[in-house]
Amino acid sequence: MIELRYDSGTLIASGEAPPPEPFVWDGRTRQWRAPANAYRNTMLGLRGSGTPHEDRAARFEKLSLESRVSLEPRPYQRAALAAWRRKDLRGVVVLPTGAGKTAVAVRAVERVGRSALVVVPTLALLKQWYSVLTDAFGGSVEVGLLGGGYHEVTPLTVTTYDSAYIHAERYGDRFALAVYDEVHHLPAEKYAMIPKMLLAPYSLGLTATPERPDGGHALLPELVGRICYRLSPEDLAGTYLAPYELIRIPIELTAHERYEYAQADAIYRDFLRKHNLSMRSPEDWQRFILVAATSHSGGREALLAARRRREIQSGALRKGVTLESLLRRHWNDRCIVFTKSVEEVYAISARFLIPGITYETPARERKEILDRFREGRYRTIVASDVLNEGVDVPDANVAIILAGSASHREYVQRLGRILRPKDGKQAVLYELVTSQTNEEFASRRRREAAV
Repeated sequence: MIELRYDSGTLIASGEAPPPEPFVWDGRTRQWRAPANAYRNTMLGLRGSGTPHEDRAARFEKLSLESRVSLEPRPYQRAALAAWRRKDLRGVVVLPTGAGKTAVAVRAVERVGRSALVVVPTLALLKQWYSVLTDAFGGSVEVGLLGGGYHEVTPLTVTTYDSAYIHAERYGDRFALAVYDEVHHLPAEKYAMIPKMLLAPYSLGLTATPERPDGGHALLPELVGRICYRLSPEDLAGTYLAPYELIRIPIELTAHERYEYAQADAIYRDFLRKHNLSMRSPEDWQRFILVAATSHSGGREALLAARRRREIQSGALRKGVTLESLLRRHWNDRCIVFTKSVEEVYAISARFLIPGITYETPARERKEILDRFREGRYRTIVASDVLNEGVDVPDANVAIILAGSASHREYVQRLGRILRPKDGKQAVLYELVTSQTNEEFASRRRREAAV
């Protein structure tokens, strides 16, 4: 007889015979111990071999759930759920922003009928998921909140990645299903510990773009399961998402801007060559900052040159003029202008007298801006990375990208902000790219990743 128990994020096995891998002998407590996520395979192995066992680890609860929201699932949502079931209720569903990933998760929670934990990256999403689950199942079960000042754990709980990391070892025996929203966050070194501390035999990951620049997406099959269903914006545009057009506008620097850019670029690239640095990922940029900050030979000049390059390409005279022309052309449309830095948001906001949103914007002010945008009192807003993810952006049909990273995820997320369907809607995404600068490289990387 083998007995299984849960202990602070681990699974303990006791009995007459040593348990199979991945259990190892813990000499401190004289027990056989494994990560909590070994629970599923351990139970399947014991049942398959007919080994007598007693499960005293899991504290899952059966839930009688039936969604009160009567919306008929779209065919691709039904197909995604079926694909997940075929993978034994473990896997990642990849759908574009606005395609209804949340609806798939609600049906998954309903299908499993066991206690479930929903993990999200931001407090804004925490509140959104709480609202969605309460609307769906509020008559059957109380929805708990863990994070953002709340500590209410129920059989159906929403939490943030940060709070899950802190509390997983305490509550890891209570949930049979773990749903990871924006699952591309999960492979981060800290967050990857979350599923290892949960018994949860079933898991569902949701994202529009699973790939990570650091290659961490290779860990997803181990952490939550393989990609079981995937659609791109192109697959749904014109049917379940608004049809859209991508327009890339090259921006030529003035002669003076070209001269200044060339000088700054020469200093920057010379420093990269001397220190054998490449710039292919966000990690490379962090390495450059570290090397330049600690270098006594040209480091400060290289940092200033990198900053000057960015200022020239993002603040190019003709880029501002082009933006003004586009805003006039789309005066009656709902338009979101995306840029990279907080300073650029403030500059554009002041120049064109349009509301700006950054990570510094207080929650109440941000809500007021988005509410007025939704009501049509504001026709245009400008934002930095803060609207890429985790924010319920009201319906818009025009996006203008002034600056951004080479990340395909950022590109897809920004595109998704204008694809929510509406009768007669035609979305358009403008990408203003300063010619013969680093912006061309970033734009090309985004598009290559999309292929």
